[in-house]
Amino acid sequence: MTKFVEKDDTGGGKEGGRDWTTSILLFVFWGGIIYYVFNLTPDQTPSRDMYFLEKLLNLKGDDGFRMNSVLVSLWYIMGLWPLVYSMLLLPTGRSSKTNIPVWPFLILSCFGGAYALLPYFILWTPPPPPVEENELGRWPLNFLESKLTSGISLAAGLAIIVNAALNGGDWMEFYQYFRESKFIHITSLDFTLLSAFGPFWVYNDMTARKWYDKGSWLLLISLVPFLGPALYLVLRPSLSEIPVSQSPTSSEEQ
Repeated sequence: MTKFVEKDDTGGGKEGGRDWTTSILLFVFWGGIIYYVFNLTPDQTPSRDMYFLEKLLNLKGDDGFRMNSVLVSLWYIMGLWPLVYSMLLLPTGRSSKTNIPVWPFLILSCFGGAYALLPYFILWTPPPPPVEENELGRWPLNFLESKLTSGISLAAGLAIIVNAALNGGDWMEFYQYFRESKFIHITSLDFTLLSAFGPFWVYNDMTARKWYDKGSWLLLISLVPFLGPALYLVLRPSLSEIPVSQSPTSSEEQ
């Protein structure tokens, strides 16, 4: 997340050059998070962690053990986050000032969550490049811009969260797991990070679609973990309804 500032001969600044302050702060933050994950998270139950992971991946049959419903809900909601971020970052979260594509980070986020997305946040430079009209009818934009996709994501997320909320008796057990398990601790932190960065990317997408005046109330809603950004994706206008932005070159020619 960087800003371009072009320095003139007098030492003043205008849009053009690059201010790395935010990127440096994000890099330090990411480094601290990675250090915490590998060195400071609890790791009292590695064997149980492996058992839970095998159960969640359906690598173990029915052995009579009942999995904690909050943990199962967390696992499923983490599977939906990469889709939500893909809908937020493609295309309005792309970088026009660098040649760093966003899609490799989105693919890696399916496995590494926010830990894989943060390096892209560090390198990201607005504004996004103009969207060509023929892009909207091609994969993946036609899928990511679909109201059906966003609607299913919201409905699935709501069902998962309601399921976790209704199983109140499992929360104390989940908290104990959180204090003991590296796997559950890291996954919970991942969910928190994705929820924390979500509102920024909602704001970025909203301004890129020139919908801030009508949709600004959704910024407060986007603070609600997962459901807020998912609701925004359902309600936001389609890119096909917005005039295609002109590139800087064509603007100068006019």
